[in-house]
Amino acid sequence: MTDALPARSRLVAASLEAAGIPGRIVVLPDAASTAALAAAALGVEVGAIANSLVFWSDDAPLLVMTSGAHRVDTAALAKRLGRGGIRRATPEQVLTATGQPIGGVAPTGHPAPLTTVVDEALAAFPEIWAAGGTPHTVFPLTFDELVGLTSGTVSRVD
Repeated sequence: MTDALPARSRLVAASLEAAGIPGRIVVLPDAASTAALAAAALGVEVGAIANSLVFWSDDAPLLVMTSGAHRVDTAALAKRLGRGGIRRATPEQVLTATGQPIGGVAPTGHPAPLTTVVDEALAAFPEIWAAGGTPHTVFPLTFDELVGLTSGTVSRVD
């Protein structure tokens, strides 16, 4: 089935399989490049969408997996993590760090592992959905699977 997926999504599917995560990538008919669009397309609460946001911090990319119901408070998060600062990555930095376009960044399938923070609020949902490498692809997983898949640090992000 993965042969029909876009190339970036095939990389994500391979990473999920290697991690033993059973979630299958779903191709949506319309792009779901925001948490609100993804939630509407899937019929779930916006908070159950695991938004992949790429920032730049201490001269390196930082992936923040946040609940679609939250905005990242970069100053507070930098303080919690003991970092010099956190700012939004440029579209070019996002593509270089992840190999994926903004609006479709998955928590996995990147050229190299990224330092990742996982929003603790996602733990409230038995099933969460993340982008599958393109704005048209998503997949389900649990909070624990997301933390394990990304080797993420669980933190409050808002």
